[in-house]
Amino acid sequence: MELAYIPSPSRGVLYLGPIPLRGYAFCIIIGVFVAVWLGNKRWIARGGRAGTVADIAVWAVPFGLVGGRLYHVITDYELYFSPGRDWVDAFKVWQGGLGIWGAIALGALGAWIGARRRGIPMPAYADAVAPGIAFAQAIGRWGNWFNQELYGRETHVPWALHITSSEGGRVPGYYHPTFLYESLWCVGVALLVIWADRRFTLGHGRAFALYVAAYCVGRGWIEYMRVDDAHHILGLRLNDWTALIVFLLAVTYIVVSSKMRPGREAVVEPGVSDGPAEGTEGADKAEDKAEDKADPESAEAVESAEAVEAKDEAESATKKS
Repeated sequence: MELAYIPSPSRGVLYLGPIPLRGYAFCIIIGVFVAVWLGNKRWIARGGRAGTVADIAVWAVPFGLVGGRLYHVITDYELYFSPGRDWVDAFKVWQGGLGIWGAIALGALGAWIGARRRGIPMPAYADAVAPGIAFAQAIGRWGNWFNQELYGRETHVPWALHITSSEGGRVPGYYHPTFLYESLWCVGVALLVIWADRRFTLGHGRAFALYVAAYCVGRGWIEYMRVDDAHHILGLRLNDWTALIVFLLAVTYIVVSSKMRPGREAVVEPGVSDGPAEGTEGADKAEDKAEDKADPESAEAVESAEAVEAKDEAESATKKS
């Protein structure tokens, strides 16, 4: 008997009359809002306009959802197209099954379209939203808890996940909560990117590349613990190979980009930097005052000259009298 464990919800959906409220969908929606909110704050800090992140997210989010579902359906096609399966289930996103690799790939395409329409450099936008995406993943993983899916090997650790459902080939028992491991890892990745961005002033897509590389490291060992069915290549799960390849690409980008385009973008959104920047008016006045003091034709110099002239005229009048 387990003295401590993480209980699974008895069901992953509640009904408000005829309307189903699904825990998986709620986690995805909350994650999107957090990503947009944090991305907006970071974008403004970089010199962009408020609302730009949300405007581009209108393109990125739908593309990301389609990409995530496509990756899952393609890599696990036997769940939908093998004998005895209903291919219509491939469209039931609320039942779970979004591949992060496809979500990021097509989401980036959608973001690129939105950024291009506004004349915004895509790498700068990616840097701004990178930590928010990691936080969104951390929240979204709790959707797997509602669906009792994507758990690891059997275990008796105090934080074991208690699986109670027997649907879809599940075996009730106590398992490693890999959804929780990945959620916590994504929080750490987000904090790492925020710290590194402040410490090293990352630009030109390097903050986003750091997020990708750090996520891949965690996904590699977490994926190794999972027991759900997956395709294997040379003894490793397909997602392990994907994480390894994407990690190498992200690290290569960081190295090459740092040499070719060091520093950070001076302007991230056209038109925002036009006119005096906020907080520079006082500096301009101080600068003008300093120039007046150094300039012999300044107001103070003129007043001094007028005082000397008045003194000379007074002395001349005294002598005449």
